[in-house]
Amino acid sequence: MFIIEFAELIEDGIRVICLFMIKNKAWMLGSASNLITLRPHTFMNRIISSFTFIFFCLFSLCVKSQTAVTDTGKIEVVQDYKIKELLSKHSEVNSKSNLKGYRIKIHFGSDKTKAREVKSKFILRFPDVPAYEKYDQPNFNIRVGDFRTKLDAYRFLKEVQAEFPSAFIVQDDIELPKIE
Repeated sequence: MFIIEFAELIEDGIRVICLFMIKNKAWMLGSASNLITLRPHTFMNRIISSFTFIFFCLFSLCVKSQTAVTDTGKIEVVQDYKIKELLSKHSEVNSKSNLKGYRIKIHFGSDKTKAREVKSKFILRFPDVPAYEKYDQPNFNIRVGDFRTKLDAYRFLKEVQAEFPSAFIVQDDIELPKIE
């Protein structure tokens, strides 16, 4: 459809150009004095300017015919429902992702009450360091801290060993640091 309309516009443009040329040629041949005073470059400038004018007229008609649809300012996204499910699953998985790092294990044993006592004793001594209680059958593990490097964990281990001499460093998923 667009190609047919464009071809009709070109055909109309060629008609206008031919009429223009015939009119100018008839004017040029009107008298001998006009032929003598008319310079070739002015004639070419007139032809070039008329071609330019006609080109811009045709171009504006083509552009206007393509933008006949009114913009509503709204975008409608048509997508498969599975894409939305995948995006929500991706954001859910990435929001819970943990970072590989190190923690210090200060207690492991099968007695739950003893593990909770050790945890509360640690929290009283180091209130700024998080403590985690984890049950790996048959033992209760108390791990503390979130250290990105083994060197950081080692430095804190030296402080903790005064209170908990059996403490040692373990590799674990650590919590992401909180942004303040």
